[in-house]
Amino acid sequence: MKKFGCGIFFVFMGMAIFYTFFMDNLLENDIEYTSSKGHINEVNESVFYEPKTGKQQQSTLLEEDGLHKLIGEPVEAVLQMYGEPSRVDLSAYDYNWWIYPTENSYVQIGIEDDHVVTVYFIGEDVLTPLFYIGQPYEEINATFAFQEQVSFNVKSNSYQFNLSEEELTTRPLLKIDHVFIQLYFDTFTNKLSGIRYLDGNTLVKHRPYSVVYRGELIEASPLSGTEWRQVEKGISLQILDITNEIRKRHQLNKLEWDDDTSIVAFHHSEDMRINEYFSHTSPSHGELKDRLKKQGVFYQLAGENIAAKYVDAIAVVEGWLNSEGHRVNLLHEDFTHIGVGVYERYYTQNFITPW
Repeated sequence: MKKFGCGIFFVFMGMAIFYTFFMDNLLENDIEYTSSKGHINEVNESVFYEPKTGKQQQSTLLEEDGLHKLIGEPVEAVLQMYGEPSRVDLSAYDYNWWIYPTENSYVQIGIEDDHVVTVYFIGEDVLTPLFYIGQPYEEINATFAFQEQVSFNVKSNSYQFNLSEEELTTRPLLKIDHVFIQLYFDTFTNKLSGIRYLDGNTLVKHRPYSVVYRGELIEASPLSGTEWRQVEKGISLQILDITNEIRKRHQLNKLEWDDDTSIVAFHHSEDMRINEYFSHTSPSHGELKDRLKKQGVFYQLAGENIAAKYVDAIAVVEGWLNSEGHRVNLLHEDFTHIGVGVYERYYTQNFITPW
């Protein structure tokens, strides 16, 4: 048996750094395995100037939820409910994201082989009687009793996801019938921030928690370089969308996209990935102020969030929201523009207020 343990170490000195370590153990003649993915976050040092209910009751509740019913449905059901998407983004997990932004909500629907495999939503106007954005953690936990372990089968394969105490607080996982639900909570308010529905295949491909499995560990198809560039572009736009939806929740101004700042952000993510470091200070290109100056970006105020190894845009923005330093940048009332750059699973957000 292979087993990986996952630990997180926090340093708060004007920044937040999350480290993950892994331990290997092997037992002979066993085909049960464990896999774990870690997250890394860092925020700029400063902003600078220059079941408690039974399964039957849960199922009854879920049957009322329109978005849940989309999982497994053909693409025609999506078109009937929402119409054509505003854009389609390639994901790293074999499906395409159909993007539906409205004035008071934001929805992403994952389509694979002409069927819905995942749905994410944030905002006020999404119809879902089961949950609502802003719902208190305690209220949902009183109904569903969040569990540290969630087990299920996909065909002949068995999986058990193990959630840490931190994960149980920030993004608990529910399994109701054939649908999995990740609930993203804002731990500063203890209220529901976003909701993601998934089928079993997609959840295993994401592997957002430590998983013990027997049989095959389902993997997403490898991406070519060209496909990665398409995925990165989509993630960058999704980070912009979700960031602005969260700012709207806090009655803050919408951030405008800035091309030059986005170039700076992309090159920093690329630099970190290729040169295998994780820091706001590039060994070759310096700090944020140096990188902005080199690109000809003039500003009154600037800040930066970076992260690595998150599943996708949803996970990274919801993660930034729950880290105090990152949250300051996300919700800073004086920022007016943003640049986002993604290289594979390295993410950079640069915030500015131009002169």
